[in-house]
Amino acid sequence: MAKKKTEELEETVEAAAEPAVEAAPAEAAPAEAPAEKKPRKKAASSKKEEASGEKPAAERAHKRAEKVGVVASDAMTKTVTVRVDRLVKHPIYRKYVRRRKKFMAHDELGAKVGDKVRIIETRPLSARKRWRVVEIIQKAEL
Repeated sequence: MAKKKTEELEETVEAAAEPAVEAAPAEAAPAEAPAEKKPRKKAASSKKEEASGEKPAAERAHKRAEKVGVVASDAMTKTVTVRVDRLVKHPIYRKYVRRRKKFMAHDELGAKVGDKVRIIETRPLSARKRWRVVEIIQKAEL
């Protein structure tokens, strides 16, 4: 029984392949080869767009998470700890509850304690550092 099914499959595959070969004239065969290359050309044009830096940079900027927080510590070299506050509605009591989280961020701008900064998600820079300070929104009041 298994042999009959495989034989039937082979016949249907051969039958499907034969009309395509017979129906296509000899001159049309070279025309089909460039059609297969067209997707490759499209891929090459997308590589050119990537090389120019226009499209991928715009796409990447939208994918990365941004957060705004206050610098809690600047004791480390080129690293700050940013405290991000957010309000979350309690599922049962429907009251807004303040949630806090600290993020380690790479700081080339020289942010100090109390500064309000914008951080953006980036590749891992160290064991706990996956964020980068993009801008200092507001300096701390002394």
